[in-house]
Amino acid sequence: MKKILITGGTGFLGVHLARRLIKDKYFVTLFDLADLDAKDLMGKVKVIKGDIRNKIAIDKATKGQEYVVHAAAALPIQLSKDVIFSTNIDGTRNVLDACIHHKVKSVVFISSTAVYGVPKDLPERETSPLDPIGFYGESKIEGEKLCLEYAGKGLSVNILRPKTFLGTERLGVFELWFEAIYNGRRVYILGNGNNKYQLLAVSDVVDAIEKALFTKISGEIFNIGAKDFGTWREDLGYVISHEKSKSKITSLPTLPSQLVLGLLEKLQLSPIAAWHYKTMPVDSYVSIEKAEKLLNWHPKKSNKQLFLESYLWFKKNRSQVINRVGNTHRVGWNFKILNLVSRF
Repeated sequence: MKKILITGGTGFLGVHLARRLIKDKYFVTLFDLADLDAKDLMGKVKVIKGDIRNKIAIDKATKGQEYVVHAAAALPIQLSKDVIFSTNIDGTRNVLDACIHHKVKSVVFISSTAVYGVPKDLPERETSPLDPIGFYGESKIEGEKLCLEYAGKGLSVNILRPKTFLGTERLGVFELWFEAIYNGRRVYILGNGNNKYQLLAVSDVVDAIEKALFTKISGEIFNIGAKDFGTWREDLGYVISHEKSKSKITSLPTLPSQLVLGLLEKLQLSPIAAWHYKTMPVDSYVSIEKAEKLLNWHPKKSNKQLFLESYLWFKKNRSQVINRVGNTHRVGWNFKILNLVSRF
């Protein structure tokens, strides 16, 4: 059995990837700060609790591994530059050092389309200028640079830049919308909602990771996103219509809303970061031609499908997840003042 280590393995992406790899008969080890709460994986994977910023811990976890998927990251919700940079840059360096040391066969680094910042030239391609928003996007660029540096040292590594991805068990910022639809309340969006916004199904991310991990290609960067996507009004409206919810999509004026959210972010009264509120009201999509051509990767789910799939899981499991709060995508976020506004 091929041995695969997933950093950030108990998170949203890590859990979905582990399920696929187990099904495909791989021996999976999850390395993460958080405990594993996916009951279906318990006893089927090895779990190592640790921090990628701990060089000794990640080196020890990498020993004996053949493949590594580096998905661990501090998200924009962390707000702290020190936490984000030390995790996403120093931690990435530790992972790559360990992979070189233990002669890992192949590595996939999970980056983000946050490296592009507010879209300027659509569709964004892997060669488009990088203009990140905030510490998270900046840290992902530095992480990519490290990967390419280590590729030059002989490490087989590929980089994936996924659009925001959803699926069963995804909460985070989307819980605001899911809860509104469930209760028949207004669903607020920035701008008129007629802008095209590409998302991605977590199952399609997993497909891309497998292909990027086992290809003979190395040192490449790949955009990945849904092929079939519409506007916020079309895709969110599809879920509202399907569920016969009384919710109405309601536009918020862009500039005033961004100013308010920016202030709340600085005062740490909202987890919604600049990356969220600056890109939401504009067209945002990437070209996936390179991944389709070189990896033979083709996304299967549309925005509408992945939105509905995510919402239906939330609806079914709402009583178990509604009071879980944290800093990952597998739990809800503490929206603080936004919760009060929403209830009002």
